[in-house]
Amino acid sequence: MTSLSLQPKFSLYPNNPILHFQPQNKPQIIIFPRKIKTKTKCSSIDPQQQKQQESYSKKKKSVGESERGVDPVGFLTKLGITHKAFAQFLRERYKSLKDLKVEIFTRHLNLQEMASGFEILGMHRHKEHRVDYMDWAPGARYCALVGDFNGWSPTENAAREGHFGHDDYGYWFIILEDKLREGEEPDELYFQQYNYVDDYDKGDSGVTIEEVFKKANDEYWEPGEDRFIKNRFELPAKLYERLFGPNGPQTLEELEEISDAETRYKAYKEQQKDDPPSNLPPFDVIDTGKEYDVFNIVADPAWQEKFRAKKPPLPYWIETRKGRKAWLKKYTPAIPHGSKYRVYFNTPDGPLERVPAWATFVQPDAEGKQAYAIHWEPPPECAYKWKNVAPKVPHSLRIYECHVGISGSEPKISLFNDFTEKVLPHVKRAGYNAVQFIGIVEHKDYFTVGYRVTNLFAVSSRYGTPEDFKRLVDEAHGLGLLVLLDIVHSYSAADEMIGLSRFDGSNDCYFHSGKRGHHKYWGTRMFKYGDLDVLHFLLSNLNWWISEYKIDGFQFHSLASMLYTHNGFASFTGDLEEYCNQYVDKDALVYLILANEILHALHPNIITIAEDATFYPGLCEPTSQGGLGFDYYANLSASEMWSTLLESTPDHEWSMSKIVSTLLGNRHYADKMLIYAENHNQSISGGRSLAEILLGQGNEKAPHSKELLLRGSSLLKMIKLITFTVGGRGYLNFMGNEFGHPQRVEFPMPSNNFSFSLANRCWDLLEKEGVFRDLFRFDKDLMKLDKNERVLSRGLPNIHHVNDTNMVISYIRGPLLFIFNFHPTNSYERYCVGVDEAGEYQVIMNTDERKYGGEGLIKDEQCLQRTISRRVDGLRNCIEVSLPSRTAQVYKLSRILRI
Repeated sequence: MTSLSLQPKFSLYPNNPILHFQPQNKPQIIIFPRKIKTKTKCSSIDPQQQKQQESYSKKKKSVGESERGVDPVGFLTKLGITHKAFAQFLRERYKSLKDLKVEIFTRHLNLQEMASGFEILGMHRHKEHRVDYMDWAPGARYCALVGDFNGWSPTENAAREGHFGHDDYGYWFIILEDKLREGEEPDELYFQQYNYVDDYDKGDSGVTIEEVFKKANDEYWEPGEDRFIKNRFELPAKLYERLFGPNGPQTLEELEEISDAETRYKAYKEQQKDDPPSNLPPFDVIDTGKEYDVFNIVADPAWQEKFRAKKPPLPYWIETRKGRKAWLKKYTPAIPHGSKYRVYFNTPDGPLERVPAWATFVQPDAEGKQAYAIHWEPPPECAYKWKNVAPKVPHSLRIYECHVGISGSEPKISLFNDFTEKVLPHVKRAGYNAVQFIGIVEHKDYFTVGYRVTNLFAVSSRYGTPEDFKRLVDEAHGLGLLVLLDIVHSYSAADEMIGLSRFDGSNDCYFHSGKRGHHKYWGTRMFKYGDLDVLHFLLSNLNWWISEYKIDGFQFHSLASMLYTHNGFASFTGDLEEYCNQYVDKDALVYLILANEILHALHPNIITIAEDATFYPGLCEPTSQGGLGFDYYANLSASEMWSTLLESTPDHEWSMSKIVSTLLGNRHYADKMLIYAENHNQSISGGRSLAEILLGQGNEKAPHSKELLLRGSSLLKMIKLITFTVGGRGYLNFMGNEFGHPQRVEFPMPSNNFSFSLANRCWDLLEKEGVFRDLFRFDKDLMKLDKNERVLSRGLPNIHHVNDTNMVISYIRGPLLFIFNFHPTNSYERYCVGVDEAGEYQVIMNTDERKYGGEGLIKDEQCLQRTISRRVDGLRNCIEVSLPSRTAQVYKLSRILRI
């Protein structure tokens, strides 16, 4: 499709031909019949065409060779899983992926172009004093831009079906010409360009266009070379005469059989043998009897060197480009920065207005029922200038998950700038190395948290401008923090006036029609992942956030909603049949594979995280081995387990075996696991945070509160420590939970009279001594433990001691030994646990330390333990430790004893 053709920049995955540029059509080679066979193959094919044919043939060969490294069921073989139905499903899915790529290459040069639609779709400034607008609305009959810049006129800036501005795929194109100021004359050149970025006029040299052209001709062309420029029909006319004579055939019927290329070439050389020497480059053909020698051209070496030294006349043309000052003096922008606008469609059901799908800044009204796109084109002095480079991806992720709107201490919506100045330094001080944002993308209604997305390319205007968010990301990078985004491609808001639903008047533009197009329980719309233009939109959206805002990774929200037609609301037993039956959406799976392939090819350091409660098989396996290609998956079951235990199970009935098995998750993918002690859904979606359950409102003066606070803080510290150190290579914490935020989150909504009283964070709790500062101190040291000892980046823990009766758990990870006593009343003086290495073990962390709000029951002389040569827990040695109730200790091997 010509309207989506971008200049290719590079080929993705050089060793994977499926991602290479695929020619839209094979070169058509016309070989004229020959009378004489010679040992030199001569045809009428052009040398460049021949080269393309050879390259294409090699590429076809390489496809077959490299596909040998692709095994659609490779991860099943690796894990020793035999399931015929699922294996067949994976093979069919891989074939669907290949077919999809073939379809993509019929309309796009490569996959990079497929994921770069934002470069031409939406509103873009053009160098030729105009603004171009493009959008996709296949169901519309008429398209126009309306806004305060044209008095909301549906006729002033429009394109019509069947005229320039509408192609066969449903893409509408509108040009908004800048307005000439009063008293100014139009540009001498209709294609006059302006430099909009710089504030100075480096193009205004005062040289006229005639002088520029004369200078280019005089300095670039050799004598005689420019005569074909002056008469562009001279060259083809001479070539025609040379082939057919002055009275040659005028039609194909009159065209007789043509001699082969070698015969024609020799005849030409015979005609030119007496020509005088010329200043034009001398060429000749090398013919040694080998194949394609007719295409081996030799030229005069001196002329070749002279030609290579030449530069194209582009610098001369740049002299005609004018600067921003000249443009501002002569024109007013067709659509000024900050203008409100919408797109107007005429459809079979009548006229309608929509917020453009590719709008980069959107402003909803107070009630959330109407919205306007805001044209964002700040002048150079106001545009944000990036200062910092993104940090390297760490070996282990310690992610601080946050919501900008509730990040302030006051009962109001907090802003990007507030977060940058107040929260980012806290995140750095707390020891985390990444921040993950939810609710950043523009969405309907503040109380929906950010999951009912309406405008996928726009940062939410509730928190500030695009420049403010760029500053936030840049400052985070300057502090050494990665920035991750919770992206919602699993569904979208169903609102028509502010979202994509019925965007062009039809019910199946971006979404499925009928029941499949609606989420069964959430009232949202479901994307049509098998549609090429929808894929173009979604893939470009991922690339946009990285290209425009330098995002370092994505957590794909609620994959279960998109992977199954039942939206994940079904019981899963773990049988592989459940992952390949009629309820599985193959198109959604193929989209996720394609998204991971493209993201990791375009941005090698990108991080992709899957949030999937169903643990779809192969989430984090390479796509070449039948997986979906994610780097990590989030284990939500651990946080749900802790919440259930605290709310529903008495302390003495906790099962140590269940705790361990839940935290480990699937051992095959434990090293790819990100784990929460508690996730944001618990406190945002009507539930209670762990601290609210354990600490209540944190009133330390209430009767018996000291005992309750001791229990609550002890369990919170133990829960965090075991969750942090048993899981995989990453840990997530929701904003405020690092110090045991005592209140849940409740967004303003009708049920609470739109109160902001719980839509904030109580940062003031950190300013005074007490349980919250103690908990923060512990959380900070926990992050430091990983930084110093590389706990998360080590292999899986060796859990060698799980005693449900004593409620004790012990395991080894790297050089560290972890011991937990969850019993609510029983303490153990000389509890024996096994260790492998003989030596001295030193306590480096103890949840009962006074600085963490504990009782300090373990004395200094008990902090160093020497091994006993006795086989315990299947290990060669053991140590005897003191274990007060509801405490945990971390030991490090400080000295190895050689026996």
